Amino acid sequence: MDTGVEYLALDSGVRLESEETSPSITKKVGMVLRGHNQDGVDTYRIPGLVTTNEGTLIAAYDIRYDNAADLQGDIDVGISRSFDGGESWEPMQVIMDMKEWGGLPEEQNGIGDPSILVDDQTATIWVAALWTHGMPGERAWDASEAGLAPEQTGQLMLVKSDNDGRTWSGPINITRQVKDPDWQLLLQGPGKGITMSDGTLVFPAQFKDKDQVPHATIIYSRDHGKHWEIGTGAKANTTEAQVVELSNGSLMLNMRDNRGGARSVYTTDDLGKSWQKHPTSRSALIEPVSMASIIQFPDPQGKGGPNWLLFSNPNSTEYRKNMTLKLSKDDGMTWPGEYQLLLNENTGYGYSCMTVIDKHTIGILYEGVKELYFQKITLQELTGK
Repeated sequence: MDTGVEYLALDSGVRLESEETSPSITKKVGMVLRGHNQDGVDTYRIPGLVTTNEGTLIAAYDIRYDNAADLQGDIDVGISRSFDGGESWEPMQVIMDMKEWGGLPEEQNGIGDPSILVDDQTATIWVAALWTHGMPGERAWDASEAGLAPEQTGQLMLVKSDNDGRTWSGPINITRQVKDPDWQLLLQGPGKGITMSDGTLVFPAQFKDKDQVPHATIIYSRDHGKHWEIGTGAKANTTEAQVVELSNGSLMLNMRDNRGGARSVYTTDDLGKSWQKHPTSRSALIEPVSMASIIQFPDPQGKGGPNWLLFSNPNSTEYRKNMTLKLSKDDGMTWPGEYQLLLNENTGYGYSCMTVIDKHTIGILYEGVKELYFQKITLQELTGK
């Protein structure tokens, strides 16, 4: 969930060329996956992206019908699927729509900010999103209150698909499983979650405590989604986060920090019961206060050493511009300058989400202004090798 920031506009419905930092590589070309006013929708925001066990790419996003504003509003969650590595995409499918619930219209039953996860062991695909009921004319981030009922507070909802995203379950409300009644709000990442090597499902999450102070955390399931639990807050005044598993089995939480300037990074080896500050926290990865993406990439050399990690965000401390991809070959301890690639220098809303398409290729879905761009990058383009 975002807050009011002014951005420059990009042209919608066109192919995009980005500046290239290495003279040996041709310019990258992205495609507009969902465009401003496409299918009568004003704005597409909040990208999530996964590769299923069958190799299908699934892009998840907010369908903001009337304007670009955050909840509360007439907002649903949609997906697009690709069977050819992102070269072409199926028509949009609406998978979360709370309709006219509780005697209130759709603009008072918005659901959005999706996070998507593939259970590697069962092939089930999960999407988490925030449903807000009532709150007319207000931003849910501020209007949600303590409690557990929809009339009081935002609701943490799930849907799932057991057939590669062709059809989806009805909404599953897990608010009472994981929310402290004293908290003002609990919601997911957004972006994506992971399956740990032991089969534990993990979504990044965030909550506002009884004093309205936000904390990033995780929610997790050790029984493939039957029951969900929640960790403690990793750090005060952090919000949107992404999570990866490190080579030692611990989890790294990479967090948007409202102090600005750089990402906060913490780790846990007990599913969020306790957290440790990472040596790179608030120094290695600059940000202008925005959501970012971090994923694990299988080491192409297969040496079984530290995990390779990929990171994307607006590479700036002041503005959401210069969408950049970065690579670490040592579990996120260093992010060398020679492994950084500028994808789009324009200013936009700044959110992104990545997935591994195959052992050579990364896919990224990221925001312009009111539209979502999809791009493919090879490991060779990123490393020069």
